[in-house]
Amino acid sequence: MNLVTLTPITWPTVIGLLGSALVFLLLARVLSARLADRLMVVAAALMVIGALLVALVPSVPPTGPALVLLGVFVLAVAVAGGGPVASFVLALATKGSVAPGIHGGILVEHRNPRASQVVGRPIEVLRGGTTIGILERLALVAALFSGYPEAIAVVVAVKGVGRFTELDSAEARERFIIGSLASLLWAAGVASILLLARG
Repeated sequence: MNLVTLTPITWPTVIGLLGSALVFLLLARVLSARLADRLMVVAAALMVIGALLVALVPSVPPTGPALVLLGVFVLAVAVAGGGPVASFVLALATKGSVAPGIHGGILVEHRNPRASQVVGRPIEVLRGGTTIGILERLALVAALFSGYPEAIAVVVAVKGVGRFTELDSAEARERFIIGSLASLLWAAGVASILLLARG
């Protein structure tokens, strides 16, 4: 097969895989946890297949509308998928031992730092994680697309400084590290599709 034969098939296929992954990820946000996990795994598999196609099938880099459409779908899947992926990985890591809060955070016991005693009712920490995750993934994809991956270090540093006072409990530290890494790795993996496509 030559490049001309592969070109019309590869980019619509990759865009279709990313579009399907996006649909599964959006459905995962509104369905029950068990079904959402399965949909998220299917979306991840579609994304991996798309990345493998781009990496392994020789083709002319996309231009014009195909490049724009590929970029839009890569951005959408990178941003939409990070939340479900982080939740899935956190559920595996914590085995449901951390109680969720009503504002998107987690409930941890409020301890007296000097006496290691529980003081009062549990408090909610790491609130607003969904919004912060979306912004962090947008920033990561923008940094990679613009050819300035060093900006990712700034994003991670700002997030760490912003959350520093909430990381005094083991549960909060674990959730912060695992959730952030899962979210960032997902976004970087999806963004690599466009980076590979551009050559």
